Amino acid sequence: MFTGIVEEMGTISAIKQTRESIVMTIGANTIFEDMATGASIAVNGVCLTVTSFTDKSFSVDVMPETFRATGLKVLKRGSKVNLERAMGMTGRFGGHFVSGHVDGVGRILKKTPVDNAVYYEIEAPEEILHYIILKGSVAIDGTSLTVFGLSDSTFTISLIPHTLDETVIGMKGSGEIVNLECDMLSKYVAHFLSSRSGQGRKDKQSNMTMAFLEEHGFN
Repeated sequence: MFTGIVEEMGTISAIKQTRESIVMTIGANTIFEDMATGASIAVNGVCLTVTSFTDKSFSVDVMPETFRATGLKVLKRGSKVNLERAMGMTGRFGGHFVSGHVDGVGRILKKTPVDNAVYYEIEAPEEILHYIILKGSVAIDGTSLTVFGLSDSTFTISLIPHTLDETVIGMKGSGEIVNLECDMLSKYVAHFLSSRSGQGRKDKQSNMTMAFLEEHGFN
């Protein structure tokens, strides 16, 4: 579990890509305090497992399902990536619940400077937009951001100067893709409501009857 508060940007120092998998090594500076083999690290919002590490870098594997569903496949040697360690039980929770299980990718349509901020209009698939609401949260390349504009095919977020400087989305421009993870709470609520309305899993019919209750003393 993550919070969407990026700790630092790392740099890919080595990458080996096959048809639908990746092995990459990422250089970093500040996330090694409690590093361990098997630890979870969010890389551009994708939860990956540390397979080995030194005091300056760590390595991860990207399996085919993750390769197909995320934008990690466009990375190359020298690419910058957002990094966040798994949330500690005693730490501050500054963003929102982020699982690191990316729902899909979006594409930046437009960047518009507005005073001290930059607005990003992002095109996303219908199945992702279904879970996005105004003033709600969305993780973009692992960064927790607030939605303030929404249309049939896009949503808009605003980045302050700190976020522009400290995360990879500030380096991206029109046409580039970003990893998207919808708010977990929105997905659970939508699933529950669709199940209750008969569109999802059918509720099992209860065997509880008035006769059963009376037989067991409830009268």
